[in-house]
Amino acid sequence: MMTNAPLIVTAELPEDIYSWATQLRTDHFPPERNFLKAHVTLFHALPPSSEAEVRQCLAAMARDHAPVDVRLTGLMKLGKGTALRLESEGMLALWHDLADRFHGLTTPQDEHPPRLHITIQNKVSIEEAKALQAELEPRVLLRDFAFRGLGLHYYRGGPWERVASFAFRKSR
Repeated sequence: MMTNAPLIVTAELPEDIYSWATQLRTDHFPPERNFLKAHVTLFHALPPSSEAEVRQCLAAMARDHAPVDVRLTGLMKLGKGTALRLESEGMLALWHDLADRFHGLTTPQDEHPPRLHITIQNKVSIEEAKALQAELEPRVLLRDFAFRGLGLHYYRGGPWERVASFAFRKSR
């Protein structure tokens, strides 16, 4: 399908982390702005004209990679929001490979490695953000898991539309 919507690339969360983080978003994100479920954005706005190339690249990357280890290390302060902080050398290495392949397609926002995170609250007052951080800090436990693949989405001016998911297929 031809579209003029920018493309977003995500790291796909395992179902248990996805469900838990989506519930946190539902509970704490301003409802009038909460168009999305839990996600980890790798690239924010690739041009729609590159869709075939991006699909081929993501499919090849997924075929050649095993699930990528990641660690939830606590909360990330976003000023007027809160996120779950993630650390993954493997995903950052994969991001660098993708960035090389997408050279010339990225916006300035995507020219630097991402700070991996899952936003659970945004665009609230600083006081609301600090209150949530104080509430969640003792409840958010460090844990290890693995990204299960890569996702491709159309940006629809707020909501996203899933285009495809590419599961990591190589065994460990």
